[in-house]
Amino acid sequence: MRQATVYIDSEALQYNLNRVKQLAPTAKIVSMVKANAYGHGVKDCLAALADSDAFGVACLEEALEIRNLGFQQPITLIEGIFSADEMQIVIDQRIEIVVHHQQQLNWLRAHKDAYIAKDLKVWVKLNSGMNRLGFKVPEIIEVIHQLKAEGLTCVLAMHFANADADNHPLNEQQKNQFLQVKEACAPVLASCCNSAAIFKWPELNFDFVRPGIMLYGASPFADKTVHDLDLKPVMTFSAEVIALNTIQAGESVGYGSTFVADQAMKLAIVSIGYGDGYPRAFPKQNYVAINGQQTRVIGRVAMDMIAIDATGLNLTLGTEVELWGKNRLVDDVAEANGTIGYELLCRLSARPARKLK
Repeated sequence: MRQATVYIDSEALQYNLNRVKQLAPTAKIVSMVKANAYGHGVKDCLAALADSDAFGVACLEEALEIRNLGFQQPITLIEGIFSADEMQIVIDQRIEIVVHHQQQLNWLRAHKDAYIAKDLKVWVKLNSGMNRLGFKVPEIIEVIHQLKAEGLTCVLAMHFANADADNHPLNEQQKNQFLQVKEACAPVLASCCNSAAIFKWPELNFDFVRPGIMLYGASPFADKTVHDLDLKPVMTFSAEVIALNTIQAGESVGYGSTFVADQAMKLAIVSIGYGDGYPRAFPKQNYVAINGQQTRVIGRVAMDMIAIDATGLNLTLGTEVELWGKNRLVDDVAEANGTIGYELLCRLSARPARKLK
């Protein structure tokens, strides 16, 4: 049987959740589990995240999956509902919504009494400069005042566009707008910190923090590794050696013959490719890890196979190769691919087997 496997380390996930508690001890934790827990598998991650105060998802389908798995923590739809008929479902399932435009407010008001009866908070999104979703100042102040007057409990929410960047001018603009609205709407619950902001601005943790990528042991910063942040990688993505070859100087490897050997070398062929979600376009040299030792990927990534340099390595058929995990960090693979760890984790296909460690 083909051995391409995604291992999920539950203890590492719990460790990272505890790091959030250390960094934001007075805030409630809304663990972000959207996009199938950032590609890790919701059903494999929720038990390890059971100490979260709440979960955050992008859409109703993701929220209902959590409920169907038996978890009863509050859930927040971070993009809100997409149609009027979803409103009764979120009330029945005790799911909280973000509102970021007038139509959502209209749907909420049509079910206001039932929403309040379930003791659900309404999250009101501030557009402070990211310009995706939300009400701008002063409209959001009026919206929150109206909702409070109607008996609803509000959470003022915002998302940073550049929390991972030092000294970006938009950071101060977003902070100032958020604090302005928070003061104008006092008393109001507040939430603005994602993973990067949890590390950088503890004074902004307020009532709820929303950790995402840090839970899964990848870094929200380009210049800091998970080790720098005292986080543990949760996913190990691995495959096995299925063939061993020797080539001579002048011989090429793979589609397009993009790699040409300059000396005799040993190759190992590994049962993984872009059909599994392993990235293909590498502008920089990429590596895998074998027994903690890194070796280069050579030639093009194919749908089902890659070639690696096995020269000087003691490999056999069936040797396990770490594509990313604890020795070859997903952030490093992403950097070589010109992208971010979030994308690689989220775009894994259903082909690899999944196992809890």
